[in-house]
Amino acid sequence: MIGRVPHESRPIPILTAPTAAGKSALALDAARAAGAEIVSADAFTVYRGLDIGTAKPDAAERAQVPHHLIDVADVTEPFDVARFVTLAEAAIRDILARGRTPLVVGGTGFYLQGLMSGLPQTPPSDPQLRAQVEAELEARGLDALLAEIAATDPAEAARLERNPRRVVRAVEVYRRAGRYPGAFGRSEPAFTYAPIAFTRAPQELESRVHARTLEMFRRGWAPEAAWLAERLDPALEPRPTAWQTLGYREALAVARGTLGVPEAAAQITLATRQYAKRQLTFIRTQLRAPLLSPDEAARHLTRHLAR
Repeated sequence: MIGRVPHESRPIPILTAPTAAGKSALALDAARAAGAEIVSADAFTVYRGLDIGTAKPDAAERAQVPHHLIDVADVTEPFDVARFVTLAEAAIRDILARGRTPLVVGGTGFYLQGLMSGLPQTPPSDPQLRAQVEAELEARGLDALLAEIAATDPAEAARLERNPRRVVRAVEVYRRAGRYPGAFGRSEPAFTYAPIAFTRAPQELESRVHARTLEMFRRGWAPEAAWLAERLDPALEPRPTAWQTLGYREALAVARGTLGVPEAAAQITLATRQYAKRQLTFIRTQLRAPLLSPDEAARHLTRHLAR
């Protein structure tokens, strides 16, 4: 058993990779061998009930290694980076206080950035202005708002990754303060981290995405999407956080009989491939982590956990 070194003396390892690269399996093996506990950094496994479409660790895996920040919110709740950082830092403190080793695992880049670099010190939200921007999003569309941002700051537009909630927030802050969220300073991180990132060849990654998607449908992804639609209207604008999860709209179309599984799987694979490219760009440019092979990442992770 390891992990009794005070956290001030060593950075906490982070394992990240694009969707479907196999980071959960690699992390589970390493954590089990080292007696570590996993802190999930995924924007959607936080939701209770979204089990299949988020590739959430199952009960057997969570029995082998303790997992934190899974099933901590209802699908009707918004969940943002500030809430994530608060809960993740509390989990890390608890793990360290018990003499265990935390391992942060996930592919949500701005969650990892929030841990590593602190939270943006943007002004509090103005509900009236935010409602105006949300109405514009519904009337004009996401591309129009992104074009407005790109006209003054192309880098900020790219940083938002076409996330409607983040786009609305960026426009709201700019109209109120004359600066985008990325221009504000950040809070002081509670811990230091050592990011370990890996990927696979593009063809291999796409094959894994497609195979995993078909397996998700076999396990009941379509009924899970229908369950979500009963609790949260997918037509709401801006799109609720839970409905921003890749593939749930297509899975709902399968449940409603307007799309077949092969067509849905093809669409989800394409969207996931595009998302994986954005994840890799974020890892390189924002997290500044070298991209390793899976075997190299496993060796690096083993060394970090053994310190």
